[in-house]
Amino acid sequence: MPEPMSSVSFPPSFLWGAATSAYQIEGAVREGGRTPSIWDTFSHTPGRTAGGEHGDIAVDHYHRYREDVALMAELGLTAYRFSLSWSRVQPTGRGPAVQVGLDFYRRLVDELLEHGIKPAVTLYHWDLPQELEDAGGWPERDTAYRFAEYAQIVGEALGDRVEQWITLNEPWCSAFLGYGSGVHAPGRTEPAASLRAAHHLNLAHGLGTSALRSVMPARNSVALSLNSSTVRPLTQDPADLAAARKIDDLANGVFHGPILHGAYPESLFAATELVTDWSYVHDGDLAAINQPLDALGLNYYTPALVSAAETDVAGPRADGHGASDHTPWPGADDVAFHQTPGDRTEMGWTIDPTGLHDLIMRYTREAPGLPLYITENGAAYDDKPDPDGRVHDPERIAYLHGHLSAVRRAISDGADVRGYYLWSLMDNFEWAYGYEKRFGAVYVDYSTLTRTPKSSAYWYGEAARTGALPGVAEV
Repeated sequence: MPEPMSSVSFPPSFLWGAATSAYQIEGAVREGGRTPSIWDTFSHTPGRTAGGEHGDIAVDHYHRYREDVALMAELGLTAYRFSLSWSRVQPTGRGPAVQVGLDFYRRLVDELLEHGIKPAVTLYHWDLPQELEDAGGWPERDTAYRFAEYAQIVGEALGDRVEQWITLNEPWCSAFLGYGSGVHAPGRTEPAASLRAAHHLNLAHGLGTSALRSVMPARNSVALSLNSSTVRPLTQDPADLAAARKIDDLANGVFHGPILHGAYPESLFAATELVTDWSYVHDGDLAAINQPLDALGLNYYTPALVSAAETDVAGPRADGHGASDHTPWPGADDVAFHQTPGDRTEMGWTIDPTGLHDLIMRYTREAPGLPLYITENGAAYDDKPDPDGRVHDPERIAYLHGHLSAVRRAISDGADVRGYYLWSLMDNFEWAYGYEKRFGAVYVDYSTLTRTPKSSAYWYGEAARTGALPGVAEV
């Protein structure tokens, strides 16, 4: 049950964290035996990323992790969610680990624990070893078994010191942006393959969960992070309601159906019958996927507003997932996306904290009794230092205040939300956007790699220290 709290505070055990991912911050892509991932290949392919930018150096966290952990501690964070580079640990995606790769993560975990910061490990944040992609990638069933092997290796190495584990981050992006629209690595545009990838990511989660539990202490928590969408119909017209249901199945039900309930939605099968026959769902798969979870991570940025498409302009548009001539929504050519009203971030995403509250309450109903964490939430703004070198970002403070207030309201409404991970700790490589979009609470000068906490970092640190939200004018 949620802990009691006043109208102005969060539960005393609430985790105040920040999140990052390996390829976006680590750099050192050729050190310690690490081999290319699909994001190394994709970002070095002309035309794939803004300005041809890549993560070869990123923000050099591999060499500066002690500085970064000290900064987290100075700000008052109590938790840090980070991902591991699969190809740093297991360069070919098969076989034994490279110990020097594991040693980096051992040192990082030890540094966090020494500073009183709870580590939360994400096993997969989109950087599949290139050799596994060369063998077919996530559309191939074998990739799920390779993931389980990798999960066991890491669980054995770190499970004695890390209690919070997340198998996959946003498998929707891996499947549908990577293999559908092609705006993410590996850049394939194959609708049927994107649905195959989604199923094998689900299978990887289930097998990986079992593998982790086979080698870790029972006290450890295993979860996954979904970027589940708050999907709203443009009107209450039956055609718009049907469009919203279709996108809800493709955004949410394709993952939480088998993971939480042991079955895919029948309406998903109907919507995609012209794309795939789902014959790759083998006997026993759904039972393997439907492992009991210890928690569920929710990533939220903006809601989706959809309608039935007019016949002369059919096809998803303005869905917020990058420019592409190919859709990430297989079987949804009869659905149109609309820009929701309101202020927007630099990503063009509408700022709407009510969507986060609605998402939390939905999963409180979908999975009663399952603890929830907000494992990503944040905003990109065009941050710049002032003449004194300080970085003021009042828009981000207002964004955080609004969304954390929505979390607090959900807890008051009975949701068991146990922590919040700000995206992101610091500015970094923002995938296909290169270094154009700054999500960090800490400003990074990309020419010197100097870190400077923004006003929002101090504001968030004050919330972490007090367990209550400062006013939007306080830093």
